[in-house]
Amino acid sequence: MPLQNRVSPFGELFATSARGTLMGNRGGRIHDDQRHLKRRWASKQWICCVLEFKNRQRDVWGRYYTELFFLDEVTAFAAGHRPCFECRRQAALSFAAKFPGKHRAPEMDIVLHRERLDGKSKRLHRRDINTLPDGAMIARDGEAYAVRGKHLLRWTPEGYAEVRKRPRGITVDVLTPPAIITVLAKGYVPLWHRTAQGGSIGVVAGADGTRGVQAK
Repeated sequence: MPLQNRVSPFGELFATSARGTLMGNRGGRIHDDQRHLKRRWASKQWICCVLEFKNRQRDVWGRYYTELFFLDEVTAFAAGHRPCFECRRQAALSFAAKFPGKHRAPEMDIVLHRERLDGKSKRLHRRDINTLPDGAMIARDGEAYAVRGKHLLRWTPEGYAEVRKRPRGITVDVLTPPAIITVLAKGYVPLWHRTAQGGSIGVVAGADGTRGVQAK
């Protein structure tokens, strides 16, 4: 049975057999010895990492931190995760340079933790859809949509399943934290799942120049 280790744009952790293209964690171990979730985060350090780094071998949901997985970086951003400074250093430096105000990782984590949560629930931010950059995610009718040019792409665990015309002149509930919206607006290019391009190529190149790992 799949572990409850996949992250939705709403920040929820759920089980699915669909594969992700990036992994990450929430600051430590949040599972028990029976590999069940016992909490949703261990610290304010929510990061997004590559699947493979320096040939390190992991015992997923073993003794150490709880590995989590994302469809792509757009999803990770919506949930409130930032790039890892170890395995994705170029992306993390680009992200930090565009982050409003504070640039050190602990300071960014404090800001993001405040912006991604309302108590224990996902915090939504009301914004004019005209002002949202590519890579932002919004909530509509209980589902998540990614903003990409003149379109909205409906998120699913397997990929982006539907393209809608992006409406104009309306206020929407934004899932992506405001600080990350600023980062995107300043030109950070996140990694997109291949289905955001109609499946014709692999994962779209991100801010660090990498293409990630193609999901099925």
